[in-house]
Amino acid sequence: MFVTSPYRRWLTPMRARSSDEPHRVSTPLELFFDLCFVVAVSQAALPLHHSIAEGEVLDGVRGFLLVFFSIWWAWMNFTWFASAYDTDDDVYRLTTLVQIVGALVLAAGVEEAFDHTNFTVITIGYVIMRLATVGQWLRAARADPQRRATAMRYAIGVSAVQVLWLLRLLVPDEPATMLPVFVALALLELAVPIWAERAPGGPTTYHPHHIAERYGLFTLIVLGESVMAATIAVQAGFGPDIMHEAALIRLAIAGVIIVFALWWIYFAKNAGDMLNSLRTSLLWGYGHYFIFAAAAAVGAGLAVRVDFVAHDAEISTTLASYAIAVPVAVYLFFVWLLHLRPERNGFFRFVPPGIVVLVLLTPLVPASIELIAVLLVGLVTVHITLGRKSSARSDR
Repeated sequence: MFVTSPYRRWLTPMRARSSDEPHRVSTPLELFFDLCFVVAVSQAALPLHHSIAEGEVLDGVRGFLLVFFSIWWAWMNFTWFASAYDTDDDVYRLTTLVQIVGALVLAAGVEEAFDHTNFTVITIGYVIMRLATVGQWLRAARADPQRRATAMRYAIGVSAVQVLWLLRLLVPDEPATMLPVFVALALLELAVPIWAERAPGGPTTYHPHHIAERYGLFTLIVLGESVMAATIAVQAGFGPDIMHEAALIRLAIAGVIIVFALWWIYFAKNAGDMLNSLRTSLLWGYGHYFIFAAAAAVGAGLAVRVDFVAHDAEISTTLASYAIAVPVAVYLFFVWLLHLRPERNGFFRFVPPGIVVLVLLTPLVPASIELIAVLLVGLVTVHITLGRKSSARSDR
């Protein structure tokens, strides 16, 4: 359990926590960590919005996915480590605050990365976050003899990849040369947990329901960016330009319904019970990159649509609609793949993929955003109806 005494110890042994510890919930430090990371998320989504509004879709999407990877991966590694080894002592708290500083440095470099393809500041911020994690793994290796090999593999693997990230700064920041190197290093980052968790001492003792809660909370925070975009649409709708008022209010209503439905679908079931093996947990954890990125991109898409309605974006109606439809479709597909599909049989197994296809077709017809909202409401309704029928059968 966490140290609750006002006389918190400076340093306590970082022993592994139990994977079935009762009443395990997110700590105030974890919530603060998420809140600070959302600053980086919003900084990544803003240039995506501007790039699409200016018609530079490929550049915007590429930059967003690269930047978002660094944010997501640092957040994910902190989350899984904390689930297994959080001591809440002073050194742990200070190390976590260093990781937050790294996230803020990363956020400060987003504009330079998008405008001039210069990833120096982002790389420095990312390395700060990751090297702080190395310090935590070394503490775990010292205090947990059983999993010392696992912790040392993490420390060695993470350190080696950070050296490679710094060496990458010597590569010219041109997409043709930088992108393949970035992808290779990202794959190495993804490989470190797979290698480390298979050490002789056994995997880390993460808490499945704590992990599910942490991911759910971060989903909420990222969806909050989309709520902000819908709020901006409402604000613009009541501006001095009456010509755009009705369209912006319709967009705001549809945007709010979309975000509400995305929230409902994600939290339709508790994912904690599914994280019962290393393979499943890794696939589930890694797959959330697409859910988090898509949730952030929905907010950027709504902002693009606001610009389009207000004639501040010189793009086609179809592109403005796809700016929302694509991230919504990606979000739905991966929520279905990771959350709904594993425990759903019969007709509902095919409903979400069908909705994904229909969402991707909506930009080809009028009132596409309103139609996306209707489709999502239909999906939620079907899920609720089938869930109640299943519950009734179980009761009988």
